This record gives sequence, C-alpha cells and structure tokens, in this order.
Amino acid sequence: MRRLRAPDGCPWDRKQTHRSLVPYLLEEAAEAADAILSGDREATVEELGDVLLQVAFHAVIAEEEGSWRYDDVEEAIVTKLIHRHPHVFGEAQVESADEVLANWEQLKAAEGKVRKAPCDGVPASLGALARAYEAQKALGLPEGSQARVAEAVSSGDLKRVLLEVVAWARAQGQNPEVLLREAVLELCSSPSPKP
Repeated sequence: MRRLRAPDGCPWDRKQTHRSLVPYLLEEAAEAADAILSGDREATVEELGDVLLQVAFHAVIAEEEGSWRYDDVEEAIVTKLIHRHPHVFGEAQVESADEVLANWEQLKAAEGKVRKAPCDGVPASLGALARAYEAQKALGLPEGSQARVAEAVSSGDLKRVLLEVVAWARAQGQNPEVLLREAVLELCSSPSPKP
C-alpha cells in the first residue's frame, strides 16, 4: 500500500482519503459477509483479504498524515480484547455467553464508553434491517411475534410491518439482515427463482 501511495505509484490510490474510502469499506464488508454466508471458502478468503486491504489503506493514509500506524490498530484491538475478556486473561468467572456480554457492557461503561442516547452506538451506515435490529435491542424494545406481524400487515402500514418482522426475528434468535442476505443469495443462485 505504501508503494501504491508513493509519488510514482497508482494515481487512483494516491488520491484516496479516509472519507473517499468509506463506500469501499462498507462494500467490502458486505461482500465478505455474503461470501461467508455462501459457504464458499475461496470467496471468503478473497473477500476477507479485501477487508484487510481497507484496514491497511486507512493505516497508510493515517501514517502519511502522522496520526497513527497499522501497529496502533493491532495494539488497540489486542488491548481491548484482553481487557474485555477477564474470564480468559484474568480471574473473572462466567457461566454463559450472556454473562460474557453483560460483563462486556459493564467494562465498556467503566471505560467511559457510555451512550448518551440508546441508539448512539448504532451505526447509521448499517443496512436498514441490521440498523433496526440493533436499534430495537438498544432501546430495549420487546421481541415480536407472528401475531404482531399479522396485525401490522392488516393495518397496511408497511414501515410497521418491517419493524415487526425485525422484532419477530429477534424473538427467534435470528438476525434479519443475515436472514435476508441468505434469502437473496438463494434467490440469485436459483435457476428458477421463486418469490
């Protein structure tokens, strides 16, 4: 990446900024998710490489600006993982994945990473289904049901229908973004698509 950004490197790579790369980061993350969901090992390796390239790209831009380096990214995530896994790297005891998540949130709060509003931690750049899923969780909204989806359908309010479908997926322990991605992959790979 340093070579690509060098004065005699690639003109396209040289003109990129953190901001101009955001659409590519989002696209590469989505393509990696699709590859994983497809079960295609080669595509998964390739797409995760593209995600890693985005990290390297941003690191080189930051290095050129004198703000941070790739090593800083590695150090930050290692430090965070050790701190937030005291049941692995320390003396804490946990009995379940739910306890791990509860501890994770307590540790974030102790670090001062408290949200001012419930949805502050929900990225606006998430897909709408994923964002609705995370917002419902952050707001502590109740999980849905098939009956509530049917009630929303009968009301004719499509926005309400979509939110109720998300809540119903949460009740089933499913992520609606992943479910819809899987459904679209199946639809697009089927020789004779069925609605």
